[in-house]
Amino acid sequence: MPTERSYLGVPIPRPRVAVFEFTGCGGCQLQLLNREAGLLDFLALVDIVDFREAMSNRSEDYEIALVAGSITREAEASRLKEIRQQARLLVSLGSCACFGGVNRLKDRFADQQWVSRQVYGARPVENRPVRPLADLVPVDLEIYGCPINKEEVERLLTDLVLGRKIDLPRYPVCMECTAGGNTCLYDLGEPCLGPITRAGCNAWCPASRMGCWGCRGPADDANVEQLRLIMKSRGFSEETIMDRLECFGGFVAQPLTDANG
Repeated sequence: MPTERSYLGVPIPRPRVAVFEFTGCGGCQLQLLNREAGLLDFLALVDIVDFREAMSNRSEDYEIALVAGSITREAEASRLKEIRQQARLLVSLGSCACFGGVNRLKDRFADQQWVSRQVYGARPVENRPVRPLADLVPVDLEIYGCPINKEEVERLLTDLVLGRKIDLPRYPVCMECTAGGNTCLYDLGEPCLGPITRAGCNAWCPASRMGCWGCRGPADDANVEQLRLIMKSRGFSEETIMDRLECFGGFVAQPLTDANG
């Protein structure tokens, strides 16, 4: 492949991109490999130099780091700082990297050693509180979702490569849901975080008659307390409300100290 492409006649270098993962399910990395129709165009835009799920080669010479997963061990925190030092731009990829994700649910238990015993038995396993990447290093861009939206990633990376302004939705999922002509799930007796969750997913879950679980985190000016009152007035229990709000970590506003502290 050529080392440079052009945009409106101006040469544009293909930045070297590395994809990394920490504690997570690997779904965001697999999303990058999905939608084969646009995969070749995407690969022509960048030079992938490290991507465990897609290639055997490894390189520490990269400019953009796409990092998925949350931080749950000291070794992960140290490795993340090394990646940040090398990368010109670091992108948090998905809910785990942005908020802690589903992994963060274990932090609801006060006795973390009990959690370790339930999962790993007597094996000694390091078990630190779950951390999003931005708790430990500066992050240049956060791409939300569980999993990420492949089309959104391609659009945002294209904007990065071309030096265009990054534009992420600030309004809630409800706006996309209404524009799609969907019936409000509250009218169907289902809980939904659409009124307070950042849009950009095209209301995937509500359009499939599943209430939003908030995987993209809070929209601007999200009134969480008002939604709690609405959910209670609709007969939803406190446990149901908390399960929704804490599922992906986006509504848990409790920044922690550095993992070395």
